Amino acid sequence: MNQQSAPPSRKSLMIASVGAFLVSVLVLLAFVLPAEFGQDPLGIGGVLRLTALSRGANPFEEQVEVHREDYVEFELGPFQSVEYKYLMDLDAPLVFSWLAEGEVYYDMHAHTETTEEEEEVVQIYEQGTAGRRMGSMHAAFTGLHGWFWENRSAQTILVRLYTAGFYQTSTVFRDGGDFERVIEPVAIP
Repeated sequence: MNQQSAPPSRKSLMIASVGAFLVSVLVLLAFVLPAEFGQDPLGIGGVLRLTALSRGANPFEEQVEVHREDYVEFELGPFQSVEYKYLMDLDAPLVFSWLAEGEVYYDMHAHTETTEEEEEVVQIYEQGTAGRRMGSMHAAFTGLHGWFWENRSAQTILVRLYTAGFYQTSTVFRDGGDFERVIEPVAIP
């Protein structure tokens, strides 16, 4: 017996084409954008941890030294300022939170340590006016990375900084001078 099947109707082809298109858009939004570009419009990439894939084949970053933790506070009288920076290697990570008892001007930036032969490189990460900032960063180059805070009010303001990361020392720049602080690595039992 020779049976021939009828070709699909135009309506069937149109429904199949639209269905295939919708499935491909869903796959793009749910899986490809989070994994390849870190964009997660549907929130599925975060749940499935696909956004970590956009940061490289392996989100783990091995370090050769133990991390350090730091806490400092600065009292800023009216129109006083302070600068606080960490000596960090290229791409070293830092997690931070700073809180002020009032609004302060801040400038998160970095610069290279210079010699007579080298020109200073400066990187501005963020500037503004706020009472708090939290986040993380990776050092854009080897050098000093940190903050400048200025109290532009008539009230005394206390600024508190909490950090953890892979840095060696910190330096306070205040009142025309500077003071280096040694920060010991976190003790591992």
